[in-house]
Amino acid sequence: MSLTSSHRRPTDGDPPRRPDPDRRLLIRARRRLTVQVAGAISVVLALVGVLVFCAMLHSQSASAQRDLATAAQHSPVAHPPPCLWLYELRPDGTLHGSPGAPVSLPVHGALYQVAAAGRPETSQVTVAGRDYLVHTRRRGDTTIQAALDLRYQASERQRLLRTLIWAEVAGLLAALLVGQVVSRHAIAPLGEALARQRRFAADVSHELRGPLTRLHTRAQLLSRRLRGGTDPILLIDEVDQLVTGSRQLGEVVEDLLRSAQLKQLRRPFGPVDLAVLSAELAVAEDARAAARGVSIEVRCDGPGDHVVRGVESALRRVISALLDNALGHTSVGGHIWMTLSSGPGEVRLIVRDDGDGLDPHDTERLFARFEGAGYGLGLALVREVVDGHNGTITADGRPGGGATFTVRLPADRTPMPPVEPVVAPEPAWERYQRPLSG
Repeated sequence: MSLTSSHRRPTDGDPPRRPDPDRRLLIRARRRLTVQVAGAISVVLALVGVLVFCAMLHSQSASAQRDLATAAQHSPVAHPPPCLWLYELRPDGTLHGSPGAPVSLPVHGALYQVAAAGRPETSQVTVAGRDYLVHTRRRGDTTIQAALDLRYQASERQRLLRTLIWAEVAGLLAALLVGQVVSRHAIAPLGEALARQRRFAADVSHELRGPLTRLHTRAQLLSRRLRGGTDPILLIDEVDQLVTGSRQLGEVVEDLLRSAQLKQLRRPFGPVDLAVLSAELAVAEDARAAARGVSIEVRCDGPGDHVVRGVESALRRVISALLDNALGHTSVGGHIWMTLSSGPGEVRLIVRDDGDGLDPHDTERLFARFEGAGYGLGLALVREVVDGHNGTITADGRPGGGATFTVRLPADRTPMPPVEPVVAPEPAWERYQRPLSG
């Protein structure tokens, strides 16, 4: 038994594997979801930043107008509040300003207009390259003008704007991280569903291949014998084998449908005779083995029973997979031996062939699913079933020297109920040849 094209180690000369379309779909979905989540969070942060900036503008404007109006009404010209300057236009036309006031102020037009009209006036002006907020009003017989340099407010706004920009950048990075985490958790169920779908499709294709191949081979043999003129009465055993094979195929389909519906196969374990199953499968594969020029022999080493506790249909698939594997790697004229023996508390089933053999270093990799290790699927399913029955399976061999698979399962020492003797039915060909009475 060798590692053929579907059972060999990938080499550097192999063509690069095409990306998995399901994986590409998941990556695109995760990226799209990450961008959407990050974009939504970034938009929210940007809106918050705009609201904060607008609130600061409104607060600065209201505070400046309030401070100017209060200073123009009550503050002395010689001692104005911090960051403010006051100018006084007296009735005799003289103008006095606060100590240190800018020489480019006051705004004379506003002073004279308010002095004549008497209505307060507030405006923003640019004088000598600087922006000022100016409030002019009457205070008794004099006209007072208060001026506020707006560069301090502009500096505060710039600091707030820089802070908001850095906060937006940090928020965007955090949003990308959050979006990545959210997308992974959101896409994980989809990835698991796609993985289950791929696994189910692979399991179906492999589990059905063996029974269908046996049925097809036996049906072809039966068809050739009928066309060759063989008496149909002599082919009843072949028909019985077809019926048995179709029943076993139905069991496989039922198990696959249960797994497709995500139902755990909690079938009750019962006594299963591995010797009987091995003999049945050897007969079932006899036609295909004969067509390939391979002989199958079932041996029972030593006395004792070979009964284990398990699910008969599942253990049948284990033996069928091992036998199918041996047939696929045994040349014309080769031999396959199925040996059963009993040990302390266990039953051993050994399937050995004199085929192409295998590399001893790859024995463990043989039981890995093809998605992860590049090997076939059948032996991986065999190990899953054997593990589910609290057993073990090992492989041994060498290139060109055949291969040996050993299955060890706990023996069932439960006493079997006495079996009533059964009278064998009359052979069918005798029933058909018996003259009709009456």
